[in-house]
Amino acid sequence: MQPVLFDSSIYITALRIGDEAALALRRLASDLPVWLSSVVLEELYAGAGVNDVHVVDRLERDFDKAKRILVPNLSDWTRTGKVLSQLAAKYDCEKVGRGRLTNDALIAMSAGRLGITVITANGRDFSKLAEFRPFQWKVNDPRRT
Repeated sequence: MQPVLFDSSIYITALRIGDEAALALRRLASDLPVWLSSVVLEELYAGAGVNDVHVVDRLERDFDKAKRILVPNLSDWTRTGKVLSQLAAKYDCEKVGRGRLTNDALIAMSAGRLGITVITANGRDFSKLAEFRPFQWKVNDPRRT
């Protein structure tokens, strides 16, 4: 059973669904072990409105209790820098474009290190990252499960 990790795009889409969010996420995971990236957690807190912070708090508490929060280590950070440099050279990305990809790259590099599959609604960026550092990922949308 290969564990999975939802990108923030999946959580954000699920939160917009409302009451069906938990069920939609369970369907995406298909009884696989689910991890939470600390990078995704940061993105969720940064984007949470006053009324949504308690949802993100509970998410953090539950994953911390289960000991399934993935935190990028030094090699993930350095690998991220190298991948972003290669991506910029191939696609002629400016610094702003690379900055936008930093969080996705950190998620991909840390998940790849542990063999965790990233589930995202953002296939464009993750497909580019996978060109330079193989990792397991797939595109899915909680609204369509």
